[in-house]
Amino acid sequence: MTQKNPIAAIATPPGVGGVGIVRISGPKLDELANDFLGRSAKARYAHHIVLKDAENNQIDEALLIYFKGPASFTGEDVIELHCHGGSRVTQMVLKRALELGKPYGIALAGPGEFSLRAYLNGKIDLVQAEAIADLISAQSDAAMKGAVRSLQGRFSEQINGLIDQITQLRILVESTLDFPEEEIEFIEAARAKERLEKIIEDVGRVIDTSRQGKILRDGIRLVLVGPPNAGKSSLLNSLVGEERAIVTPVAGTTRDRIVENISIGGVPIHVVDTAGLRESQDEVEKIGILQTWNEIARADTVVLVRDLTEPHGDSFIALERDIREAAHKNARIIYALNKIDLLEKEKADHPKERDSKDALLISAKTGEGIEQLKQEILDSVGWQGNSAAGIFTARERHLVAIHRAMDHLRSAQIHGFGGNQSLELFAEELRCAQDKLGEITGKLLPDDLLGKIFSEFCIGK
Repeated sequence: MTQKNPIAAIATPPGVGGVGIVRISGPKLDELANDFLGRSAKARYAHHIVLKDAENNQIDEALLIYFKGPASFTGEDVIELHCHGGSRVTQMVLKRALELGKPYGIALAGPGEFSLRAYLNGKIDLVQAEAIADLISAQSDAAMKGAVRSLQGRFSEQINGLIDQITQLRILVESTLDFPEEEIEFIEAARAKERLEKIIEDVGRVIDTSRQGKILRDGIRLVLVGPPNAGKSSLLNSLVGEERAIVTPVAGTTRDRIVENISIGGVPIHVVDTAGLRESQDEVEKIGILQTWNEIARADTVVLVRDLTEPHGDSFIALERDIREAAHKNARIIYALNKIDLLEKEKADHPKERDSKDALLISAKTGEGIEQLKQEILDSVGWQGNSAAGIFTARERHLVAIHRAMDHLRSAQIHGFGGNQSLELFAEELRCAQDKLGEITGKLLPDDLLGKIFSEFCIGK
């Protein structure tokens, strides 16, 4: 996958800004840097230049900084052109860079290609490359700090530590295969069983931390559902802290999804207000109700809102059953009984037995019970806020790889110390576990999956 030609792209977001950056990376860019300057470029020095187009018309005044590889982000020579941040200006600067770079085989960079080259040149591993994208897209302070920890190599250090432990155990086991008459005694003397148990214990801790990291990176998709006029839109406004949804006494006011991003305890929450669930002949409302069911199927957590002033009848019980069937198996459903401010206190304190067992009593209007609901939302996905200080961001593919590594380690336990011992299978399961962990940092990753990971990055990153 290594590319020898130089690549160029705008590295700053589109739009108007004080500064825009056009980045170029490739081998032996000193001559191209000299072409821009009209003189020899000094590494790591800000050169003031007047950029002109092919017709010698001035484009902009800019700074050119030349980084000599391998002391650069990508490990190659890198040129950065710092110009003014108008979208037209940066496009003209990029066009000029492509013109001057044509003799050197320059091309437009693909999504994530700068980070890909940094990975291929050994400047960062795959976890750190992904952390760059996570840092850019972080939606809370805690998520940003978690991405920084991954970028610093905290996650990679734990994975590499596990790989080293397995490697040492593999050396022990595989060196014993040549001496079958002594293998059992040798394995026991080397405390291989205890060492494997320690590895499994350490992998379990990494799984727990990675689950927390995935929550920190992806956030929680929280869907508010219930009958019309249950107070879903009022609850959205209460969670967001401002009037984001229209609230009226008219049933069916909300007909389309409203999505708001908030943070609870440092965890990004994607709150979705939905159309009330009921039978309707209105075509627009029916579309909104269909969208509600689609959102329920995607939700990590569903808050089922009921108006406490309305009877808890068979129709609501049927709705609850349908929601449970529509939600995916790992989704958590939280029951919220709304409008307790409209009831006499003694009645609110003693709702029906079915409700009091499972539900939270809230008032979206006054805010009563909202803090408890927020904590319940975090608890629903297993968030452990007291350990957030050491959490790094993680992705679904990381968790899948670690779980598969754990499966192989469990199998190794059976083959090594179970009823039917087989040292060959024991060694093979250890190798498979090591390979799965190697996929996380990119040491053993198919090129097609590598391409997919970097295709999700932004251009210029």
